[in-house]
Amino acid sequence: MGSVAVISEAIHSGIDLLAAVVAYIAVRKADQPADDDHPFGHGKFENISGFFEALLIFGAAGLIIYEAVKKLFHSFDVENLDWGVGVMAVSAMVNFIVSRILFSSAKKHGSLAIEADAMHLWTDVFTSLGVMLGLLLIRLTGWDILDPVIAILVAGLILKASLDLTMRSIADLADKKLPDNEIETIHSIIGRYPDVMGYHKLRTRKSGSRREIDIHIKIDKNTTIAQAHGLCFRIENAIKSELPGAYVTIHEEPAQSEPPA
Repeated sequence: MGSVAVISEAIHSGIDLLAAVVAYIAVRKADQPADDDHPFGHGKFENISGFFEALLIFGAAGLIIYEAVKKLFHSFDVENLDWGVGVMAVSAMVNFIVSRILFSSAKKHGSLAIEADAMHLWTDVFTSLGVMLGLLLIRLTGWDILDPVIAILVAGLILKASLDLTMRSIADLADKKLPDNEIETIHSIIGRYPDVMGYHKLRTRKSGSRREIDIHIKIDKNTTIAQAHGLCFRIENAIKSELPGAYVTIHEEPAQSEPPA
């Protein structure tokens, strides 16, 4: 066709295929149990995967912009527009279906690597539709110059997706706390237990699909070890039921005052 816009979609899809392979390897690695070298598990491999995928997408966008800018300064013709429109329509439809499946799986398992792949394909839906509409405009107007302009716009969308994914990956690698709504869920759960006379030092982070939660609770100083253990066990299970994939560590401390009647 001689269309840099269609070539940009081909590059984008090729990068997504490589990213899917990386995500597959990362998810398998992250699913491995803790060992002597990784006592907290392998969840961070998903975050590393997401960061690597973002770099791949960034590189693809740079290549697209480079090719598009070259075409802006050289004469060219875009041919076989009907084929291009058909291919882009099929591409958008397939990407839509697969991205929906991946988003559902990412939500179910809390996987950043799968969500990253879903985000890539969801972006592809809009870029494919954008290229398709651009080809239709070229057919109607005969303005071939629209082709590299569309490619640059596609690259802009790809860069935006890359930046969002990079920030999310770095946030988890830097042990950023869980989202505010999940923190509020933890507060709400602990508030259901009257034997907890106070709590502090709540620390949270995300490691791959696993939420890691650490908290100190205050209980009556006369509470037996068995009673304290039972209380912590109930709180831990309550958190896990509402925040799947949570790894909860609770430290008990004696309170200075008597528990309420």
